[in-house]
Amino acid sequence: MTTKSVDVLLVGAGAMSTTLGMLLKQLDPAIKICMVERLDYVACESSDGWNNAGTGHAAYCELNYTPKKPDGGIDTTKAFNINAAFEVSLQFWSHLVENNILPNPKQFINPTPHMSFVWGEENVEFLRQRYEALSAHQAFADMEYSEDPELLKEWMPLVMKNRAPGEKVAATRVRYGSDVNFGELARSMAKYLGTQEGFDLLLSRIVADLDRQDDGSWNVTLKNTETGEKEVVNSRFVFLGAGGGALPLLQKSGIKEGEGYGGFPVSGQWLVCKKPEIVEQHLAKVYGKAPIGAPPMSVPHLDTRIIDGQRALLFGPFAGFTTKFLKQGSFLDLPKSIRAGNIKPMLSVAIHNMDLTRYLIGEVLQSHSSRVDALRKFFPEAKDEDWTLAYAGQRVQIIKKDADKGGKLEFGTEVITADDGSIAALLGASPGASTAVGTMINIIENCFIKHQGKADWSTRLKEMIPSYGESLNDNPELLKRVRDHNLKVLELETQVEELEPA
Repeated sequence: MTTKSVDVLLVGAGAMSTTLGMLLKQLDPAIKICMVERLDYVACESSDGWNNAGTGHAAYCELNYTPKKPDGGIDTTKAFNINAAFEVSLQFWSHLVENNILPNPKQFINPTPHMSFVWGEENVEFLRQRYEALSAHQAFADMEYSEDPELLKEWMPLVMKNRAPGEKVAATRVRYGSDVNFGELARSMAKYLGTQEGFDLLLSRIVADLDRQDDGSWNVTLKNTETGEKEVVNSRFVFLGAGGGALPLLQKSGIKEGEGYGGFPVSGQWLVCKKPEIVEQHLAKVYGKAPIGAPPMSVPHLDTRIIDGQRALLFGPFAGFTTKFLKQGSFLDLPKSIRAGNIKPMLSVAIHNMDLTRYLIGEVLQSHSSRVDALRKFFPEAKDEDWTLAYAGQRVQIIKKDADKGGKLEFGTEVITADDGSIAALLGASPGASTAVGTMINIIENCFIKHQGKADWSTRLKEMIPSYGESLNDNPELLKRVRDHNLKVLELETQVEELEPA
């Protein structure tokens, strides 16, 4: 059995691990990093282009990020936080493009207006309130709002064509929204990392065991799925960024901070159209309101997707239930994750979320025609034969202990870190990869700057991310300067007339 020693072991080769690896190599070129991936290719699970919607989550169009308060007002807290976090990602990507580390930005990010679209008096009033609450701030000052059907036809002709006369509708638009191919982004970063000294990428490896050593390092046993051979990697720091597969690995680590956590796997499906005569009529990501009982990840949206230079349309997601934690995982993933410490939270979530369970069962039982019927609320002229069904990546929502209910289901992402900063695991889903840079910086601060005395890294982080250490939400001038630079470097400042559908 071979053994190697590194400074950092990254488990999983998706957007999260490649981002952390890239940040660390930019901070210290001499750092020794090993990245392991269970599949034989980089970014084939949740990060892959067709396994997610590719929305650069900036809270411009996602209505679930601005829920109503009990008093009827709009809670903008999450929207502002996500918007600022996405700007951090854009800054780092801009830095990498300017230094010829990432390729032409059009290979991984493209300007795609972000829109929210609603119908019905109550929903129109909600969108109007949301617009007023957000647009008063510099972060959303460029947001446009309209209830004029003629203007909305210009924004989204496919959505407005032959819509019922007199129907009350409204929409908002931010023209410099983006469509991101996170799979291509991750592969580009992995390709660059592969050219650097002190970086190894090991494919077709699964983590068989994790053992913390007396000196605080970790011995991680890997199994080669092609040869059956085992090898051990000793690492001072381990990052579990394996998407849905991170929870079982966190449990293998045995750290006390991971006790009580469980996972609720949710599958997803899309309707996809690649017919040019339809695709060319729509250039936007148009988000609506989620059905009652639906999880936040099931907010319906009709999206332009740009993958490998080819445009297509995507509608969904249609949620479903599976016991797999990964798209290419095992049906035993969920039952194997049940432990004495998390069974109470998991049972509590099952009892208190029966509406969600019924919703997921209903989604699974839908026919193709019923899915296209849902699409017709966005695209009235949609025909069954023009759309095919595609399967998205798996999402594992977080289940954790709750003092009142015993357990609660959370939507979002969360980093679990050992008290000595030697290991960290990323759990959860959306906004996920869009906020990867900010999330990985938090790991660097907690695990390297705090525990390994890398205080000098703060200066380098500021060079790469000009807003580092400052609040974009509290500094309008800084936000404008940063955003203008990002839009220019990433070629997202295209004029409106250049973005209109053909």
